[in-house]
Amino acid sequence: MDSEGGPESDNRTAIILMTYGSATTAEHVEEYMKRIYGAKASKSLIGDFQRRYRLVGHSPLIEITRRQAALLETRLGHRYIVRSAMRHSNPLISDVVAACSRDGADTITGIILSPQFSSYIMEGYKTALYDAAEMNGYAKSDVTIADPWPREAHFIQLLAKRVRHALHRLEILHGTRVPVIFTTHSLPERVVADDPTYLGQLRATRYAILAELDMPELESYAAYQSAGHSPEEWLKPDLVDILAILKDKGAPAVLIVPIQFLADHLEILYDLDRAAAEQCAENGIAYNRIELPNTDPLLIESLAAIAQRPQN
Repeated sequence: MDSEGGPESDNRTAIILMTYGSATTAEHVEEYMKRIYGAKASKSLIGDFQRRYRLVGHSPLIEITRRQAALLETRLGHRYIVRSAMRHSNPLISDVVAACSRDGADTITGIILSPQFSSYIMEGYKTALYDAAEMNGYAKSDVTIADPWPREAHFIQLLAKRVRHALHRLEILHGTRVPVIFTTHSLPERVVADDPTYLGQLRATRYAILAELDMPELESYAAYQSAGHSPEEWLKPDLVDILAILKDKGAPAVLIVPIQFLADHLEILYDLDRAAAEQCAENGIAYNRIELPNTDPLLIESLAAIAQRPQN
């Protein structure tokens, strides 16, 4: 790279968009679960997830993430190679780093596709990326991982826009402004006790959206979804706990606003659109959620801003 990193530089940076991964259909579940849990992937756990996949048809996470990468590469221009990579399914992070090396990337920046994350979540991505980079001849100084981005301006604008439009539609339908529940992925309580930064990042995103909405009278809640299958205590309140409160208050409908997930996948299509929708029906509440960012131009602008900002 030239001394100022100017536009005449011939060096190329690989941007790797990293997410957890997914089985695509029920037929892929067993391989996927064994890759994550190994021998702990019981027949009952595999069977439960196969049932969920059959209900939703398939998870589009991998294909959406690939489209996000393609759009970001177009947005950033010729000095950037942008690829998507998964921790637990193809294309794996190790394979994508090797491909970026073959394509001539001089440096690598990894972006975890979660605006908020704890070290419990982050370390696995960091280890996978640095190990793969070392195997392909990169120095540690050639590789960076973007910091959390819970208040990135374009991301906040996108979610606020989705919430505002949905609330307007629902107010016309129900004759009243419906409450909003911001949902995020649950974690074991022991994890948050060791590293509370995750909770602070979630609050930062919620407060930024509410500030962008500028609706002081809006009734809003924070809840956790998609708790794991281990017997330990997970973060509360769960989404179902908030639905019970809204039932007692006579809410006719609710708007679910996931603030951590960027693309449709099982935890949206099943955990929310199936399980949470059923829980809403049981409580006499009409279920609604905002559309996820997926490939919205504002998300691509958000990722571009993250890719181009100085990294620690």
